[in-house]
Amino acid sequence: MAIIRTQGLQKNYGQVQALAGLDLTVEPGAIFGFLGPNGAGKTTTIRILTGLAHASGGRAWVAGREVTAGDGEIARHIGFLPEEPAFYPWMTPPEFLDYVGRVFGLSATERAARSQELLGLVGLTEVSKRRIGGFSRGMRQRLGVAQALVNQPEVLFLDEAVSALDPGGRKDVLELIERLRGQCTVFMSTHILADVERVCDTIGIIARGRLVIQAPRQTLLARYTLPLFEVEADYGFVTALRTWAEGIRQQQWVQSVSVEGLVARVHVHDVGMAKRALLPSAVQAGLLLRRYEMLRPSLEDIFLRLVGEGASV
Repeated sequence: MAIIRTQGLQKNYGQVQALAGLDLTVEPGAIFGFLGPNGAGKTTTIRILTGLAHASGGRAWVAGREVTAGDGEIARHIGFLPEEPAFYPWMTPPEFLDYVGRVFGLSATERAARSQELLGLVGLTEVSKRRIGGFSRGMRQRLGVAQALVNQPEVLFLDEAVSALDPGGRKDVLELIERLRGQCTVFMSTHILADVERVCDTIGIIARGRLVIQAPRQTLLARYTLPLFEVEADYGFVTALRTWAEGIRQQQWVQSVSVEGLVARVHVHDVGMAKRALLPSAVQAGLLLRRYEMLRPSLEDIFLRLVGEGASV
């Protein structure tokens, strides 16, 4: 049974349609990557699923409860970390988690044990006596994950939880998300493709308020990526590279060719033909090459292709 399900979910803000009939299913225990460009409807979806906003139409269920019917108990079964969480800066982490525990009605013993456990989980035990106001953004995000887990939720919602962090902070939070695998279902909204590709089991891509596609990560990569070759020319061969690329683009076994600086990226339909023809044709064109490589296509290639086309798969 799905732990999250939406059926024809709609949300209008005046004349603007943020969600246009979203159908979505998330299985229990998944780390689900909800991927889309800014303005696609990611935050609106999360606000509806967490009971913070009302849908204009359609239905949605989370942890067996219909949130679109106004089930007020949903807050006890979910955790939520918004893009910019708010804290009381004068508090220490244990004080803040104790406060959250009181909101959920935990006893003093339960609050103390849960705070200690969560600070260890998010790697903040050593700074537990410091005031939150002196924390870095990455530390605040880790504390935000901890507060979202105080009530041992069935579903954890993360809205752009790592998008504004520096590389070190993002690495820490992503590793934390990976450690949550199997403990609860994680619904992670983001527009950073590399983060989704790193930690998520299943991916849903949304554009213009509609689900473009949903599939396991490996299925998505296997089904929608085209074999990719990169050819990097030596300095002084920019013109020759562009001329060669124009000629290659006309071949039937080539899907697309793009050139940026001294690097040509060639997506192909027929790997065998590409292996036989690409390198000889480059040599025949007089190119002096620094690199010739067949690459594993990335989630970014799929994302740009599907969202760019506005396809409904």
